[in-house]
Amino acid sequence: MSTDTIEHVQAPKGKPKWLRVKLPTGKKYTQLRGLVDKYDLHTICTSGSCPNMGECWGEGTATFMILGNICTRSCGFCGVMTGRPEQVDWEEPEKVARSIKIMSIKHAVITSVDRDDLKDMGSIMWAETIKAIRRMNPNTTLETLIPDFQGINKHLDRIIAVSPEVISHNMETVKRLTREVRIQAKYERSLEVLRYLKQAGAKRTKSGIMLGLGEKEEEVLTTLEDLRGAEVDVVTLGQYLQPSKKHLPVKEFILPEQFDKYREIGLKMGFRHVESGALVRSSYKAHKHIE
Repeated sequence: MSTDTIEHVQAPKGKPKWLRVKLPTGKKYTQLRGLVDKYDLHTICTSGSCPNMGECWGEGTATFMILGNICTRSCGFCGVMTGRPEQVDWEEPEKVARSIKIMSIKHAVITSVDRDDLKDMGSIMWAETIKAIRRMNPNTTLETLIPDFQGINKHLDRIIAVSPEVISHNMETVKRLTREVRIQAKYERSLEVLRYLKQAGAKRTKSGIMLGLGEKEEEVLTTLEDLRGAEVDVVTLGQYLQPSKKHLPVKEFILPEQFDKYREIGLKMGFRHVESGALVRSSYKAHKHIE
């Protein structure tokens, strides 16, 4: 397998042309945008200003975050606030399920902040949210983008027990950069989480990494090999963009040709789906990953 490096573009002050995003349009997007505003619904799509919002909403997919908006971890890439989270809102499962029903979502992605402050790491709320969505939206398929739950199997078992179509946990970066990028996370622990999920009966597993943080091509390929070794089914690769000046800087903008190369290599490795592109995010094309 060739690993010839395609030249990268060192990060300039401005974004390259392939990172320019078209404003979301379309009848479906306009309809959902109106519902979100009318009922004050919370989606990561809107709060995170996702570049793929129009496309995903047009295909009936949306992402929702549970367990508040304050994280107990302080990852160098993430724009979510760090601090002491608020009390768990036990009405949240019904609220999320109702939002999905109002928006007529066909495929929902659920994610959360890390809640290391809770004895169950938030896993009970996760399970209750999936159950509520199933009751209110029996035809909606689900992906759960979960934290590592500190690698504790009994918390992971709660997610497996409610049988989402896809269970996802992101590696975020290569091994060498993990300590800098994901300060309280561990590369091997995340791999073990993904391995355990598959071995314990998860229908389909998924992970994602960001590029442009200073990783080398051979490190990306090693990470992909590690993910396949953990029997991960789906992988996403996208361009890291700095949320603010306080966060890790972009070291380079990856050329579209390099993303294409990673996609081809990933498919040859045996992944069922490989989403690889500058604007790809964890939930991009998520509805296709259950096929």
